[in-house]
Amino acid sequence: MLSIKLRMVYPPVLAPVNTVMYGHLVMTDQLSVQDWLNQGLKTLAASGFTALKAEPLAKAMGVSRGSFYWHFADIGAFHAAILNYWRQVAAEEIIADLEAIAGDESPLPVLLRQAFSGKLALERAIRSWATVDSTARNAVQAIDRRRLDYVESLLRDAGFSRETAQARARILYWTFIGFALSDKPLAKPQQEALLNELTRITSPS
Repeated sequence: MLSIKLRMVYPPVLAPVNTVMYGHLVMTDQLSVQDWLNQGLKTLAASGFTALKAEPLAKAMGVSRGSFYWHFADIGAFHAAILNYWRQVAAEEIIADLEAIAGDESPLPVLLRQAFSGKLALERAIRSWATVDSTARNAVQAIDRRRLDYVESLLRDAGFSRETAQARARILYWTFIGFALSDKPLAKPQQEALLNELTRITSPS
């Protein structure tokens, strides 16, 4: 439910040098899998899923396509890695961060504020991709379930019954999806009013 943070989730170890022959030139590309995944998410957010191709990505990074194929068997393997990485940074790491900072307090207010104030271009791009690609659609469905289950668990911890927690989790999450897909950003006062109302329904009192 939060804006995407591009972070290190794999060890920052460079792959062995990939040497590609072009006529009399030798090109050596030293990029890690992480470099390609970070560039992939940035490109996806800026230009959409159709831009996730070896040639334009390599050009943007100033290397040859050989560097891409050193790490990924084909573009399908790259797409699968991108979707897996998105799940890590858009759900698992966010949840871990919230749990770390919350202490004895509920992380829901922090979660809501970050969710409705972050940049959501990547969320929109992934969901657009999911409308035409089954692998992306499966990834979106998986992260939706993960996020919903997490929000529901927080509401149950706050004292709501299971049925009420499920209902309110859906209200919160569907509101977020609508917000993420909207092309009309809210003015600051409207955004604050929305957050206040959403926060209100997370309290059983």
